[in-house]
Amino acid sequence: MGYLRTAILMAAMTALFMGFGALLGGTGGALVALVIALAMNAFTWWNSDRLVLRMHNAQPAAGPQGATLTRIVYAMADKAGMPRPAIYLLDNDQPNAFATGRNPANAAVAATTGLLRHLSEEEIAAVMAHELAHIRNHDTTIMTITATFAGAISMLANFAMVFGRGRNNGAGLIGTLALMILAPFAAGLVQMAISRGREYEADRVGAVICGNPLWLASALEKISGLAARIDNQTAERNPATAHMFIINPLHAHARDRLFSTHPNPENRIRALREMAASPASRGPWA
Repeated sequence: MGYLRTAILMAAMTALFMGFGALLGGTGGALVALVIALAMNAFTWWNSDRLVLRMHNAQPAAGPQGATLTRIVYAMADKAGMPRPAIYLLDNDQPNAFATGRNPANAAVAATTGLLRHLSEEEIAAVMAHELAHIRNHDTTIMTITATFAGAISMLANFAMVFGRGRNNGAGLIGTLALMILAPFAAGLVQMAISRGREYEADRVGAVICGNPLWLASALEKISGLAARIDNQTAERNPATAHMFIINPLHAHARDRLFSTHPNPENRIRALREMAASPASRGPWA
């Protein structure tokens, strides 16, 4: 089912990309957009992990913090019966984390140094279990493809502004203005639609993997509170990847309020606490 969802997403984003290409350059623009979209599909499929990790200056886990993170991730992966992912650190005091990769056998998890400083080991384990759930559900491929296409669609808006003034532009003045407004809007809508439902499912599966929903509830409460006060400048420069993080990393600029790619943290925390208290979902925490 994960591969089917990925294929549907690729087709939808390709069609969206072609549509804006046609608006910008007519039939020729649509064909150019199709070629670019196919190349992007292939590139992101095979290089999704390296692409996003490079954008966020991620480094292989090393040093005392890296050793702690590696031990925790390996324990959670072994418990879940999954391949052990590559592990990276982001030098940022905002506590946050994400996962990337085209499938469970070719995946990576990344955590900020702030996550290791501000959270307990149980909370870190719960966060890593959440990211492993994304890998198991093949969400990582979908998230990376969405981020890549969202960024490319937004770039079309910039091209429209710079090159869309010529008379041969198929969009015309009105079409160019529409593209400048609608391209980022459409990209944001796709990100929002994809992100919300999968976060709840990753919370649920992550709680099962780590063994206690309350650990993840506590982690989300800490991360959301600190992320609202601590800047993540790398994420601010790459807003199309914000939906990949466990908690929205954007706040220094208003753009994160345009589209909420994450469910309300309070709702997620409430769902986890209900899961811990429900006799129907008994687990190691019961």
